[in-house]
Amino acid sequence: MSFNKDIFVRLRDGETIMPNDPEIHKLREASYEIKKQLIELNNSTEPDEILNILGEIVGEKLKNVAVFTPVYINYGKNLKIGKNVFINFDCTFLTLGGITIEDDVLIGPKVSLITENHPLEPQHRKGLIGKSILIKKNAWIGANSTILPGVTIGENAVVAAGAVVSKDVPDNVVVGGIPAKIIKTIES
Repeated sequence: MSFNKDIFVRLRDGETIMPNDPEIHKLREASYEIKKQLIELNNSTEPDEILNILGEIVGEKLKNVAVFTPVYINYGKNLKIGKNVFINFDCTFLTLGGITIEDDVLIGPKVSLITENHPLEPQHRKGLIGKSILIKKNAWIGANSTILPGVTIGENAVVAAGAVVSKDVPDNVVVGGIPAKIIKTIES
């Protein structure tokens, strides 16, 4: 284990973090801090205030991002949001593995982006593993879909409502189902 690196960097880099890790307390502390900001964000009715608070959570100024609250984030510093992004109501972003949402992405209501998982081996199951999610330009993530750890959604791709995406999605396709499979190619 590389204890000289911060626990959040180690998670983003895919290292398994066990419950006895000397920095494990930082995860809980960070989530409580973000929760305070989320309460403020989710109770705001002003688009500019919502955008400013979300910018504080992710650690950068956001450009032309629209968010319909509520939104749920456990740790925002590993969340990158491009320009002209729309995030609909009731989305959940577990960000310890890192989430990148590129420009012009549409995210439907009740979408879950999950970058965290646990090892399969019973003796290590309480450990935590982070794997990043990348959503490329102009993708559309349909309502109530779930993107699992380590997945890339291709440019212009569409994830149908209710899909569970466990594998990378190529550019210019529609995927749907559980687990998500290619339904059709998008002709431009």
